[in-house]
Amino acid sequence: MFEGLSDRLERSFKILKGHGRITEINVAESVKEIRKALIEADVSYKIAKDFTSHVKEKALGQNVLNAVKPGELMVKIVHDELAELMGGEQVDINITGSPAVILIAGLQGSGKTTFAAKLANYLKSKKGKQPLLVAGDVYRPAAIDQLKVLGEQVGVEVYTEDENKNPVQIAGNAIKYAKNNAKNIVIVDTAGRLAIDEEMMNEISSIKEAIKPQEILFVVDAMTGQDAVNTARAFNERLNFDGVVLTKLDGDTRGGAALTIRTVVNKPIKFVGIGEKMDALDLFHPSRMADRILGMGDIVTLVEKAQEQFDEEEARRLQKKIAKNQFNFNDFLKQIQQIKKMGNIKDLMSMIPGMGKALRDTDIDDDAFKSIEAIIYSMTPEERDNPKLLNGSRRKRIARGSGTDIQEVNRLIKQFGETSKMMRAMTTGGGRNMAGAMKSAKRHRR
Repeated sequence: MFEGLSDRLERSFKILKGHGRITEINVAESVKEIRKALIEADVSYKIAKDFTSHVKEKALGQNVLNAVKPGELMVKIVHDELAELMGGEQVDINITGSPAVILIAGLQGSGKTTFAAKLANYLKSKKGKQPLLVAGDVYRPAAIDQLKVLGEQVGVEVYTEDENKNPVQIAGNAIKYAKNNAKNIVIVDTAGRLAIDEEMMNEISSIKEAIKPQEILFVVDAMTGQDAVNTARAFNERLNFDGVVLTKLDGDTRGGAALTIRTVVNKPIKFVGIGEKMDALDLFHPSRMADRILGMGDIVTLVEKAQEQFDEEEARRLQKKIAKNQFNFNDFLKQIQQIKKMGNIKDLMSMIPGMGKALRDTDIDDDAFKSIEAIIYSMTPEERDNPKLLNGSRRKRIARGSGTDIQEVNRLIKQFGETSKMMRAMTTGGGRNMAGAMKSAKRHRR
């Protein structure tokens, strides 16, 4: 995500980090490179030109020429302008109403149906809501089947009328059903087309008029570049939607749509899809995205993801075990499972400042923990509880049972021992209490 743009921007900043004297010419040269970087990322020339004009104006107005570290000051200015270009502040979804009705729109193949299920999962698990998914794409039977499958995955009911081919009626009937069955959110998935056409626009406009949704979200594939921006403009003219959802941001995208769609339609980006899993949906934070584009990582989001899996009581229990040198493989396994729930491993690691570039050409499989889990599951309950029992013959048996070799088992046991020592030193040697640290993180998050 944004790899090409990140590289080009980094090169543009190096112009100001040289040993030579900083001049207006240096600044102009750096700004020119920034404009090229944006255009290569599929940002329109006009927006790129306006953006760099603002950057140059602020750079010269903030005495970049006289700054001790002009390159760093320029990075900050570009960061702030990028965040502003993408909307400035994070904007929440409107879920007021009884029930709150959310209409999903977009072209075929943009990821509408998958997003509808992800949104239902998000509102159920993070907001405590009782959503109802509505299969409003009556033209594509596969879309209805897909929504049913996804609804089952996330534990959300899907409303369908198999014989009815009128999506306006279906949406209206679904709202009545929701009121009678204690559903406080209705998410209406609609039909898409391969291209914008009048029939599609008339149909979704009719649905909007009939159900009067509290929120209309336009779903767009980030990999389509400036075409995504043009599509958003056309939909907005007819629907006046409330927010944008960018899907496939984890793909090979140059990022121009994410950077400019807010400027073109004057509507906030509210969510970004970052994978196929049902929990792979993030709120869009312009400032955090600017951090990631500029290689600064995204520690706040990383902490939030960890916080979602964190249990204070469990942390206190774990801290006591570590302090008494009783940390075992059952505890280790729980920690691995919590990390896996946080999302894609490579994406998580890229949120650590400086790691994004280092990991760029590194292939980190999401199944990276599989062999570790297989080894631990091949241990007896007694061995997991007391790692000191793991002598040579037991290790050979575990290697055979887990489909690994003895070297791999030895390596894991050694790493486990070193990790246990480090954790114990942190806990007993004046390190910050884990539960206290996470409470502090909670307060900061609020």
